[in-house]
Amino acid sequence: LLVESGGGLVQAGGSLRLSCAASGRSFSDRGMGWFRQAPGKEREFVASISWSGGRTFYNTGSTRGRFTISRDDAKNTVYLQMNDLEPEDTAVYYCAADRSYGGSELESDYVYWGQGTQVTVSS
Repeated sequence: LLVESGGGLVQAGGSLRLSCAASGRSFSDRGMGWFRQAPGKEREFVASISWSGGRTFYNTGSTRGRFTISRDDAKNTVYLQMNDLEPEDTAVYYCAADRSYGGSELESDYVYWGQGTQVTVSS
């Protein structure tokens, strides 16, 4: 239902834009989120957006103003623009759909998950 794309290998300081395309149903009435899991670490919240796009939330400790989440419901797609990437951003990035409209920061509130896309940042 959710398919991520846009990951890859990039040098530190570079940018990537991840996309999450939904198929089979619309998620326009749900909050959407991005999570990531680095090797040997637990999955962590990155960013989320409410159903209307009017509210966004970020893991400010790790994103530090470098990432921007957005959505285009006409395309049934959520994006994560990542700038000024650092080697610490290396992880598998997952897109997920909230059970509700708000865009939670809690992993347990998400009921649909994509398969993930690898982002590797070289120093």
